[in-house]
Amino acid sequence: MKSLIISCSLNGDSKSRKMARELERHWLADEAMDLAVLDLRDLDLPLCDGGSAYGHPATQQLQAAFTTADAVVFAAPIYNYDINAGAKNVIELAGRHLTDKVVGFLCAAGGHHSYMSVMAVANSLMLDFRTIIVPRFVYAGGDDLPDGEEVTDAIRERLAKFGDEFQRIARALHHA
Repeated sequence: MKSLIISCSLNGDSKSRKMARELERHWLADEAMDLAVLDLRDLDLPLCDGGSAYGHPATQQLQAAFTTADAVVFAAPIYNYDINAGAKNVIELAGRHLTDKVVGFLCAAGGHHSYMSVMAVANSLMLDFRTIIVPRFVYAGGDDLPDGEEVTDAIRERLAKFGDEFQRIARALHHA
């Protein structure tokens, strides 16, 4: 089974990217893990225009990454009570390639009040593409990820629990 972590922030000092790296470290401790990581900063994705953007080489690279993955984790910042525009653009460009796949979320925000923000996109993925959403996700507020520091022990523990549950669900569905 192949898992993909996609870091959706375009900020060089992204807190959601720190969470993605920590999850990657946790998963790489399992030598049997087949893992790919994709950072949106490394793709020159066009904005979805409902037409020519789907044929863009970066879009095709994204679609191929989703196609070859059995399970995908979105590491995304939360802005204005929703996932960032980069993550939304990814879903608009390649969401259909998430059909029947397992998807989970790592979210970083400035405060603690928007922890339900991921639910709109989770519902959309479930309804539009029959995506299986892992019911556990990690939401970290500004105090959980201090500027310039790595993740706290508490967040590291939550990421490990998420990672283990995500893999358990993905493996069970993949082998069913």
